[in-house]
Amino acid sequence: MKRIYSVLVENQAGVLSKVSGLFWRRGFNIDSLAVGETADPATSNMIIVSSGDERTLEQIEKQLNKKLDVIKVRTFSPADAVSRELMLVKVRYTRDNRRDIIENCQLMNAQVIDMSETMMTIQMCDTPERVDIFLHNLKSIRIVELTRTGMLSMVKCAET
Repeated sequence: MKRIYSVLVENQAGVLSKVSGLFWRRGFNIDSLAVGETADPATSNMIIVSSGDERTLEQIEKQLNKKLDVIKVRTFSPADAVSRELMLVKVRYTRDNRRDIIENCQLMNAQVIDMSETMMTIQMCDTPERVDIFLHNLKSIRIVELTRTGMLSMVKCAET
């Protein structure tokens, strides 16, 4: 079972270390972690994705709420969230597969953002599942370098 934690924290040096240390000390796994400043420069938002059984996930939430630098913890499931991930991938291409790569990019809404005679860098911002599908489609291509941001998530909009 996966759970997403949106953790509003004070924007100070060492807060990330304290939060990640909490996971390390208790043996909790972090599947994904993204941190960024909010509209208020005094606060940052951490999006932490973790997996485990129900007891473990509840324990993570309780431990996060105990941290002094933590202002607010919200949890939600992936089904209740809008999630995106940014990926940059550099591939080596040939004349034979160049067209296939570009067609795959068009099909999956990815963009070629840099290109040389033998390599191209592709950017994709989509759901983690679609990013995985795109990478699977590139499995026959030589991937030179790959980087992913981790998942960013927000609770879906709901009219009340």
